[in-house]
Formats: sequence, C-alpha cells, structure tokens
Amino acid sequence: MDWMRRRRAAGKILLLAVLPAMAFLLAVSVGRYPAGIAHLPGALHTLLTGGELDPAQLTLVRLRLPRIILAMLVGGALALSGAAYQGLFQNPVVSPDLLGASSGASFGASLAILLGAGSLGVQAASFCAGVLAVALAAGMDRLLSRRSVSAVHLILCGMLVSSLFNALLSFVKFAADPETKLPAITFWLMGSFSGASQADLRVFWLFLPACALLLMVRWRLNVLAMGDEEARMLGVNVRASRYLIIACATLLTSLSVSVSGNIGWVGLVAPHFARMLVGADYGKLLPASMALGGAFLLLVDTAARALLTVELPLSVLTAVIGAPFFFLLLLRGKRGFL
Repeated sequence: MDWMRRRRAAGKILLLAVLPAMAFLLAVSVGRYPAGIAHLPGALHTLLTGGELDPAQLTLVRLRLPRIILAMLVGGALALSGAAYQGLFQNPVVSPDLLGASSGASFGASLAILLGAGSLGVQAASFCAGVLAVALAAGMDRLLSRRSVSAVHLILCGMLVSSLFNALLSFVKFAADPETKLPAITFWLMGSFSGASQADLRVFWLFLPACALLLMVRWRLNVLAMGDEEARMLGVNVRASRYLIIACATLLTSLSVSVSGNIGWVGLVAPHFARMLVGADYGKLLPASMALGGAFLLLVDTAARALLTVELPLSVLTAVIGAPFFFLLLLRGKRGFL
C-alpha cells in the first residue's frame, strides 16, 4: 500500500512538472510566423554572444517569449492568490477579486487610459488602485472589528469596495470618447497579452517576493482553515496572519491585472483542480495551484492568438472554458473541497 501511495504521489508531481513544460513548448511553437522551439537555442546563444538575431529568432525573443513568460507569471499568481483566499475564508467559490483588487485595478487603468497615459502609466495606476481598494476594505474591516476578527465583515467590506469601484469604472466609461478612449478601455478590460514586451517582464521582480512570502507562510493556511478559535489555541495571531496573506494576494492580483487586464476564472478553477490532485494540504496545494494556473492561462493565451485571424479576448475564453470545467469539478467534488 505504501509503495502504491508513493507511486501515485510521484505521478502527480510528474504531471505538475510536465504540464507547464508541455504548455511552454506548444506556445513557443504556435504562431503565425514560422518560428518554433528549434529556433530557441540559437536565439538564446545569439543573445548571450551579442550577435544579430535573424527574423525567426527576433520573433521569439522580442514577441513570443515575453508573452509566454508573462502569461505563466499571471496565471500562476492568480491561481496562488485564489487558493490562498479559498483557504483563508474557508470558502471554495472565493476568487482573487473578493476584496476589490480587480475592480480597483480596472478603475485605475481605465482612468489612466481616459487621461491619455502611456503603457507604464496605465500599469502603475492600475496597480496602485488595486492596492488602494483592498486597503480601503481592510480599513473598513478594522473599524468594524476592533475587538474581534471577523471574516464575514471583511468579505462584506470587500463587496462594498468592489461595488464602489465598479460604479466609478462605469462613470469613466460613460465619460470616455466613444470613438477612441472607450474602445481602448473595453479592450483592456477584456484581458490580453497582445502588447507584452520585454519591458513588462520587469514585474517579475515584484511577483517574486510576494509569491515567495505567500509560499513561506502557507502552513498557516492549514491552521486558519480550521477556524479562528482553533488557530488562536494553536498560537497563531489570526489578524496578523490574515492581513499578511491578504497583502501578498493583493499585490499579486493587482500586478496581474495591471499587466494583463481583468482575466477571470483562473484563480477559481486552477486551485480546485490542484486540490483534486494533491488534496487540501496547503503546503502542497499552493505550489500545485501555481503550476496549473500558469499552464492553464498559457494554453488559453495560445488558443486566443491561434484560433482565429483576430485575437480573442482572454476573459472570453477563460469564461467559456472555465465555467463548464468548474461545473464538472463540482460534480466530482460533491463530498467537499476543504
């Protein structure tokens, strides 16, 4: 029996390692320009030696690889945030936008587009507004729960903040020029990596510490998932742990939205699929969610740029794929998620 369990565990680890690798190979090889995985070693060698890139290598290095890396980063970050929130709030249908990060980031980006900001300005405004939205929800929760810690209060505050920023977003869209600004805002909100460049990969250095810190404290999610009273009895500072996890998840979600637009379902579906593979132990669940989320969004992005002559918005594809897939997960997991 022990060897069978070890064999199953090894198979699951192998799957989690192979799936992102296969998604990467597929994404590198798919595109309208004939450049594939065979050109990648030569392109990397040319970059390291300072030589001149040929057209196929240029396509890989300047266009396709930044997009692939960014899609895997965003998918992994959204899935990691979703898994953390599901454990923190003990709710299997929680997603990374629970506390208003996505709504705030969408408003910030839309306002920046309306004011004529460039790409960097749009990303900065989106990130800052996403962080501001969650900080506002946390501040409201602090006022409501001075003497006690209540996840319900925090969720309700997140709903209020999301509603507020959605209203502000609607006002921005109403005020936007329907010929120029409004289409740009609408396209950005639907999510896309079409404008990904090497400069966008600088966000990796912001993703890295937030992901690392969240993975370092993932053991606390196992304790917090048992309930606040049990966590206190085991010596965990519930309020501090909760706000630390929320801060990391907020940074990841706001960064993701700032570079890709509003992409739904990744942070909801990937953690459930990971839970089916590795169980509810958050020590294993968070890394598994990252791997599956990165692979899932990369495959969706590859389909978005390859299915039709025009590129499909990512939020449309993630909803079309994610909704029925999530229903199948619900059918298979009727006995419980957490």
